[in-house]
Amino acid sequence: MKYLPLNPEIFTRNRRRFINEMRPNSIAIFVSNDEMPVNGDALYPFKQNSDLFWLSGIVQEDSMVILFPDNPDPKYREVLVLVRPNELKEKWDGKRLRINDGQSTSGIKTIVWVDSLEALLQTWIHLADTIYLDTNENDRKASMIRTRDYRYADELRSRYPLHHYERAAKIMKELRGIKTAWEIEVLQKAIDITDNAFRRLLKFIRPGVMEYEIEAEIWHSFLSQRATGPGYGSIIASGDRARTLHYVTNDQECKDGELVLMDFGAEYGGYNADLTRTVPVNGKFSRRQKTIYNACLHLHDYAKSLLKPGISIVDYTEKIGEEATQRFLKIGLLKKTAVKNEDPENRAYRKYLYHGISHHLGIDVHDLGTRTEPIKAGMVFTVEPGIYIEEEQMGVRIENNVWITRNGNKDLMKNIPITVEEIESLMKHS
Repeated sequence: MKYLPLNPEIFTRNRRRFINEMRPNSIAIFVSNDEMPVNGDALYPFKQNSDLFWLSGIVQEDSMVILFPDNPDPKYREVLVLVRPNELKEKWDGKRLRINDGQSTSGIKTIVWVDSLEALLQTWIHLADTIYLDTNENDRKASMIRTRDYRYADELRSRYPLHHYERAAKIMKELRGIKTAWEIEVLQKAIDITDNAFRRLLKFIRPGVMEYEIEAEIWHSFLSQRATGPGYGSIIASGDRARTLHYVTNDQECKDGELVLMDFGAEYGGYNADLTRTVPVNGKFSRRQKTIYNACLHLHDYAKSLLKPGISIVDYTEKIGEEATQRFLKIGLLKKTAVKNEDPENRAYRKYLYHGISHHLGIDVHDLGTRTEPIKAGMVFTVEPGIYIEEEQMGVRIENNVWITRNGNKDLMKNIPITVEEIESLMKHS
């Protein structure tokens, strides 16, 4: 890993939170993600199961975390399972975690090699009444591939059909949505790295630069600051391409007079920043661009003011829709007749703002968390309104990351330049 070692207290506390939600005399088993093939004998870079990482901080393949708080043998109440180091394999693929590595990273004292797990696990399961198994229940999940967690669930249910089974994911959805102060420290580091990269870009962008050159600068800045890399595919969309929400081709020239929308964020210590800024390619907003940008910034600030414990995402989105309607009338995007005759299921403002305003953020860029229940203290959300105008071949989006507290919210990106004046000042080229 490129990042500095994290405080294992993060993961110790996370495990404690999960254990407090378990039924009496139950065991919870978490398995790592698959190593995914590309073509030939190549593999995609390994990405750990987010729940297993949340519990342990371990990013190595073929790992497991087993929690059995009522195990009669205290030694085995928390177990980290690792691949036994193999000298020949390490010559090809590099060093594997030793016992002290696993202990210092996760805070788990008991390490078991995966090739000696079988007999121990059978004994533990025979002692337990309930088995918690993990599955990917992210609401945004789109892949139908039957991953290792689902295959492992099939295997255990076949071998031990008379046990009672529970979904670990149901607990995880509640717990991972509420970030601890220790988690916020790591997320803030990812955000600070992203801040530095953005400031670098403001000095780099000028007419004639290619979108992929901007993306390359992001990679360079992230890696030089010990980030793992971007937390997701960077969106570098100049001109009319900014209206494509997930534009990642990044292969066109940024031209004089255009805006360039940049949506990117560093991954550090397993946690992801998610920033969007829209800046003028030539360093100076035109009058119309400034009008649209400030309208978007107004919606951004209004949305942040609403994000407090107790409000639901439905009510939050509805209020922002009302404000967007009024703002779009003011800047000439909407006419009163269009608003008067709008379809309640497809409101008039949706022509220019056609995506959600916020999503949970954390280990996953679209992190676990409820969409139906009221917002709770401890949650982290993006705030990212946009204005997309086909007639003017323009797209603007402004995104910060906000931590909800009992006393309101804390903008974790408050130090990142955001106003027209700040951006123009930093883009002045010598």
